[in-house]
Amino acid sequence: MAQLVPNPLHVALQDTIQTVVALIHATETDLGRPCEVFRSGKVWTGPAAKLFDGQLAQLRARVHTSGDRILADLHYSLSRTPSQVTQEEARTISARYNLP
Repeated sequence: MAQLVPNPLHVALQDTIQTVVALIHATETDLGRPCEVFRSGKVWTGPAAKLFDGQLAQLRARVHTSGDRILADLHYSLSRTPSQVTQEEARTISARYNLP
């Protein structure tokens, strides 16, 4: 039986998920606070402000949904990727995806 080693693609997917989670959190924080401040009515008021607030809320929701979909796709890919492979498979995967 061939000796199994960590699958470099599995490791890369895990690293990518961690990076994306951090980026999503930063994006939600960076958008969340300004949206709340804007919504307070202390920044801008009137019909144009209400229209802008609605558009901003839609964009914020799209960013949130997109982040969720990206994470779901990454988790799905990770679930279908074996955590260990043979050394030869690891070399092939590393070469194919330009991984260390």
